[in-house]
Amino acid sequence: MKFILKYIVDFGPLAVFFIFYKISDKENSADKILEAVVPLIIATVTAVLISYILEKKIPIMPTAGAVIVVIFGGMSWYFDNPVFIYYKPTIINLLFAATLIVGNILNQPLLKRLLGENIKLHNKGWEILTIRWIIFFIVLAILNEIIWRNFLDYWVQFKVFGTLILTFIFIITQTPIITKYQIED
Repeated sequence: MKFILKYIVDFGPLAVFFIFYKISDKENSADKILEAVVPLIIATVTAVLISYILEKKIPIMPTAGAVIVVIFGGMSWYFDNPVFIYYKPTIINLLFAATLIVGNILNQPLLKRLLGENIKLHNKGWEILTIRWIIFFIVLAILNEIIWRNFLDYWVQFKVFGTLILTFIFIITQTPIITKYQIED
């Protein structure tokens, strides 16, 4: 149940956004995106609320993402300009990277706090994973900027599928580090 809930919270709003983008009868990508923004906002807020109701706690990362979706999606809708929603993935990824950097500076390994219940690693493993996640988030931010500025017609596909595939590949490639620094019970 928990896996299904996490899947819905993480990917449900993206699926809603993609579906509304695809069924739009608008001619250009920007207009299609604007038509899909309000359903994205509603689906994102709904997913976070469902998560809260079922788990009885505020999901920090999805809530932060939802706030940014509401702000930037709302600005795109209000100003009738999709540029704000294009910035959203860049800002979220840079925010995640900055949060991990601040955690390192304060000697508070935030990645360990987020994943420590599921993965038990020596501190060196957490340090390596944290640095790699920081780099990955920065790379995703840069890719988002490159794609929406140069390949706008493909931005939605990249946002929905490309980011998901890259994240999956990235997570799989971290297995050797996790295995190497895993604490055996």
